[in-house]
Amino acid sequence: MSNAAVVLLSGGLDSMVTAGLAREAGYRLLALTVDYNQRHRIELDAARRIAAALGVERHIVLPLDLTGFGGSALTADIAVPKDGVQPGIPVTYVPARNTIFLSLCLGLTEAAGARDLFIGVNALDYSGYPDCRPDFVAAFETMANLATKAGVEGDRFRVHTPLIAMTKAEIVREADRLGLDAGMSWSCYDPTPDLSHCGLCDSCRLRALGFAEAGLPDPTDYAERP
Repeated sequence: MSNAAVVLLSGGLDSMVTAGLAREAGYRLLALTVDYNQRHRIELDAARRIAAALGVERHIVLPLDLTGFGGSALTADIAVPKDGVQPGIPVTYVPARNTIFLSLCLGLTEAAGARDLFIGVNALDYSGYPDCRPDFVAAFETMANLATKAGVEGDRFRVHTPLIAMTKAEIVREADRLGLDAGMSWSCYDPTPDLSHCGLCDSCRLRALGFAEAGLPDPTDYAERP
């Protein structure tokens, strides 16, 4: 499919900006959202809002219940930490999540006749996840071109990570520059019963700090201010 790209669209701020940048670059957008029965399934609604706002041609919400694996505060009965961003890899890490999700994106990309994949990973303001690093992305792209018919025939895949070296403040500014409503996106790992952002998990803290450092109003409804 000429000039099309597949965007991994979680519903978060980073994936929204990534999709916006792909559209700005002239790509026709296909989007993949994985419903992995995550604790914060409300982000699926955010992904649908974003896909509609960006004019995504095809949005697939794919069920893949990772609670069968567990091993994460997002997929098992493990408390989400609320005491600030900690060093090391936190319990909100989902085992091999980006490897799994990018593999699904790769399958969709090849099936659709596209060759470009976009993912909103970031190696600066993130929670220490190993599958957000440039080395991981480069290794995945190498694998993609070894593991596919298109790749071995020389029609190479490209994995785009436009946010990889941005701070969260820079990402917030990009959302504003692109004219995207950041309020459409969802970041919180542990939504309150009334579906507000908790304000205290790692993801909420990074989001709030990004808006503060960007000097832009934060449209997020936090149950507690970070």
